[in-house]
Amino acid sequence: MSTPRGSAASLAPVCAEMLRAAAEQAAGIRAGARREAAMIVARARESAAEAVAQAQAAGRRDAAAIAAAERVRGRGESRTVLLSAQRAAFDALRARVREEVATLPSDPGYGGLLDRITTMARLSAGPDAVLTTSSDGGVLARSRGVVVDCSLTRLADLAVLALGPSVRELWTA
Repeated sequence: MSTPRGSAASLAPVCAEMLRAAAEQAAGIRAGARREAAMIVARARESAAEAVAQAQAAGRRDAAAIAAAERVRGRGESRTVLLSAQRAAFDALRARVREEVATLPSDPGYGGLLDRITTMARLSAGPDAVLTTSSDGGVLARSRGVVVDCSLTRLADLAVLALGPSVRELWTA
């Protein structure tokens, strides 16, 4: 019987290959996502600048307390717009990666990938695992109290999350 640590070690090459493949696919879409993110961020900055300018004009017309409150509101609005733009860029990247991963079942090498995913799921869920094919590709493994989701959509999401802080390049470039 393998231990969870042994399972993790035996899954490391498969996970590494999946992460490498996802990173390679993500690199292909990153350039387009960066351009899209740059446009979104530019619009957000323009909107933020407008909000701050409006707050400053109102502050000059009103009392000092009202002016201070408007500046705070403007900064908060700017931050909200900027965060929304960043979230949109992240969601766009995740959607693009999902779209690319959805094409894998038609790839000639998909059989080998599916075999590795199936092995990973079986090792993770245990020897009594019942495996089913996921509707979007990949597999689901279920055993007593354990569900291992190795669907292509889930693996794509994990690959994007694995990019970690490097995703910030989308809106800081």
